[in-house]
Amino acid sequence: MSDKLRKSIYDKTHINLRKFWIDSRKKLNLSQRELANKLKINHSLVAKIETGNRQLNCIEMVNYCYALEVNPYLVIDLIDNYLKQENISISKI
Repeated sequence: MSDKLRKSIYDKTHINLRKFWIDSRKKLNLSQRELANKLKINHSLVAKIETGNRQLNCIEMVNYCYALEVNPYLVIDLIDNYLKQENISISKI
């Protein structure tokens, strides 16, 4: 697998996505524990997602979106926009 596909959790796209998750949770006035209860997962997993120590696969991301009352397509668009800002696209890999 190309190293270009393995981005650091500290790149701008990952940072912006984590900020989006946190802002979305706070917009609903949910604590990490309350979001975890909605998702039926351990609260430490929410903390790991928000700090970048755990990334979501596609199916998990959709469930996470539903728990945060966010349209999953919006998140895909956000990620696409973040990557475009960084001038990264799959065609350049």
